Amino acid sequence: MQQACTQGRRFTFYLLDGFTQHAFTSALEALRLANDVLGRSHYSWRILTRDGQPTLSSCGIRMVADAALTSEHDGLHQPGRSDMIVVCGGRAIPPADGKAEGWLRLSRRGSLPVAALAGGLYSLARAGVLDGRRCAVHWEHFPDFSERFFMTKPRQTAFEIDGELYTCAGGNAPFDMFLRIVEDELGRDLANRVCEVALSDRVRKAGERQRLPLQSRVGIDNRLLIEIIEQMEANLAEPLKLADITPATGLSRRQIERLFRREMGRSPKRYYLQMRLERAHLLLVNSSLPVFEIAVVCGFSSASHFSRTYRETYGYTPQRTRLADLEHRQPSRSIPIESDCVCQT
Repeated sequence: MQQACTQGRRFTFYLLDGFTQHAFTSALEALRLANDVLGRSHYSWRILTRDGQPTLSSCGIRMVADAALTSEHDGLHQPGRSDMIVVCGGRAIPPADGKAEGWLRLSRRGSLPVAALAGGLYSLARAGVLDGRRCAVHWEHFPDFSERFFMTKPRQTAFEIDGELYTCAGGNAPFDMFLRIVEDELGRDLANRVCEVALSDRVRKAGERQRLPLQSRVGIDNRLLIEIIEQMEANLAEPLKLADITPATGLSRRQIERLFRREMGRSPKRYYLQMRLERAHLLLVNSSLPVFEIAVVCGFSSASHFSRTYRETYGYTPQRTRLADLEHRQPSRSIPIESDCVCQT
């Protein structure tokens, strides 16, 4: 177990129900390995939950907390307070929580740096601390987040640092973001040594893409076809007509039709429809938007047209898809552990 340190930086990890163990431990390991390389406990941390009780991660592991949210709220202006708050979420969108969001607003008024991992981003956005600021949003959450929080500047990047606001899409990216924090404070040489210990060949920079390039995702290398698909991706809510795409590419409608059938095995109209349905699927499983709103933001003329087209493609109605996903996300079991990630400060 980590020992408390008299100097250095202290982090408060606030775990939301269903937080992602992968993202949380990736962040924590960057700090732990930095301590190991230094040979002393420069970084320390404590774990909070809303009520101070253990909370379940998305994989069903129950994490023990050091304290409840109220204890941290009361100590915001006390000596020995945390140097950064990290809100750890998961794939699911967390419910609104006025108590936690008020705490985040007070923390920012006190110039305390705040970070969010994965779905924890929603807590920061609801608190209003991301208004006008860049933030990294996981590509699964991106359609829903963009619709909800239009005052923010969402990016489909691994992580973003905008002043004292740190946001991360999740997965492996928290390791990169926290190693950047280590590098800024303790230098690149130490960060490189942490990478060597972790068998990581490089650290991603803020603003780097989180998904594979389009060429790799769709398995093509035709510049004109990539340009057309990029135009389609940028216009899902109001689908372009093929005639609106052809002048930009210099290809005729017939040439585009042949190009898609040769490279993608389907017509451009069918490919465009599948892109819109994929976005609709993400909104169904990652948001609480009504089906008719999802239909609108994905470019369908009506909810009935959307539902019929969706069922023809996926074999289920949108409502059934949403219900099945909720059932799937229920943890099948819980594993109580006394993790060595818990630090008494």
